[in-house]
Amino acid sequence: MTKARLNFFQIWNMCFGFFGIQIGFGLQNANTSRIFQTLGVDVNDLAILWIAAPATGLLVQPIIGYLSDKTWGRLGRRRPYFFWGAILTSLALVIMPNAPVLWIAAAALWIMDASINITMEPFRAFVGDNLPEEQRTTGYGMQTFFIGVGAVLASALPWMLTNWFHVANTAAPGVVPDAVRIAFYTGAAGLLLAVMWTVFTTREYSPEQVEGFEAARLAALGPDVAPVVQPDRPVSVLQSWGVAFAATGVLAAVLIVSLKLEKELYVLAAMIGGFGVCQLVAAMLKRAGRTGNGFMEVVEDLFAMPSTMKQLAVVQFFSWFGLFAMWIYTTPAVAAFHYHSTDATSAAYNAGADWVGVLFAVYNGVAALAALLIPQIARVVGRRASHAINLTLGGLGLLSFPFIKDPTLLWVSMIGVGFAWSSILSVPYSILSGALPARKMGVYMGIFNFFIVIPQLLAATVLGLLLKTFFGGQAIFALVLGAGAFFIAAISVFAVSDPEDPARRSAGKAE
Repeated sequence: MTKARLNFFQIWNMCFGFFGIQIGFGLQNANTSRIFQTLGVDVNDLAILWIAAPATGLLVQPIIGYLSDKTWGRLGRRRPYFFWGAILTSLALVIMPNAPVLWIAAAALWIMDASINITMEPFRAFVGDNLPEEQRTTGYGMQTFFIGVGAVLASALPWMLTNWFHVANTAAPGVVPDAVRIAFYTGAAGLLLAVMWTVFTTREYSPEQVEGFEAARLAALGPDVAPVVQPDRPVSVLQSWGVAFAATGVLAAVLIVSLKLEKELYVLAAMIGGFGVCQLVAAMLKRAGRTGNGFMEVVEDLFAMPSTMKQLAVVQFFSWFGLFAMWIYTTPAVAAFHYHSTDATSAAYNAGADWVGVLFAVYNGVAALAALLIPQIARVVGRRASHAINLTLGGLGLLSFPFIKDPTLLWVSMIGVGFAWSSILSVPYSILSGALPARKMGVYMGIFNFFIVIPQLLAATVLGLLLKTFFGGQAIFALVLGAGAFFIAAISVFAVSDPEDPARRSAGKAE
């Protein structure tokens, strides 16, 4: 029993919703710092305000993954989450640029990211559910293509509105420019239409069919490949872990207070303590015999990750640390270093911010084209080597920013970033999906998001402190730190086990 191969247009339809998702995501990435600074936030405080987005993903994605694994209704398994998430995200996109004060803008960012996660998380599992192994790299590549195209449009929208339609890109202090507001309205409409296209033009396999495909897959792999089994961790182990991490989190918070350290470090303390609390709650539930719930399943599945997933976690950690450094600090870095302005109300700052939108459009455009090339490269050199090459190109791109004085030439740097972004969005998921049990595809994709969110939280926590302490608050050095993270990720790829690599399979057939 095998999944049917899908034709080009069927794969197109199932991935088209990502075009809309990335419009929202791209507007958020390119303009959130601009909106916050317009409302009076200092550059050194930007990172802490961005924490809402990854923290929301940390909570929402495993929950949505678990629920979507268990869902089956008129719209199928994953599509109900596409539907409602798109509606909520569109509403948040309308609200955010109209926020009169900072706390409303921060709340809108939180709602937007929660809604995007509701829509986006099941899309990753959607490809794994519906495509056979030999088409998954193509499927994730198609998603990346739409991510790139959507982000090009989103990133360039304010610049296009200003330069093509003469919409104002400056406003009174504390007011978001019209070009940004109209861009968000346009993005809300585009997101809703694109996601609904996927919802109503695609179908899904039933839970019974999914189980049949999984049994056939395991049988084909042979007896040496054992199915993923939840570990039976004793209550005493859960308690020990819980007490250790909770106590460490409390101790860290006490040290931060007593030594008067930066407030961003409270996030690290909360992350450590929160993990400990989760273990203690799991111990209480297990002692009471209440193990048949989503919370326990997610906690136990975290410790039952396939080895390939654990190895990819290291790669993801450093990849997304580098990305988050770029997303937070490119606007203030280019405005200050290349346009010589830190005043968010000045024409120079806003010209720099608009140009960053264009640069983000460039790297996303390159990513869309690279998505068509990466599957071909992976077939020749393997998925691991392909990913390492692309991450290295991204690192070189970010590293070049301080050395390029003319901002009009920064588009060259974004070519490397585009290849890295395209690879990050496709290759790890292509490798991972083949290592996951079909009935837990959603929850494991959600857990995999931990290794995207945790580095983002760490970046939001420590980058501002590092810049202030070692680099005089100069945002340009955040991009250098991001480049270093990309290089570490590239090296880490070679520790990942990928037995179903298409290049390896092709070599085996040739022999």
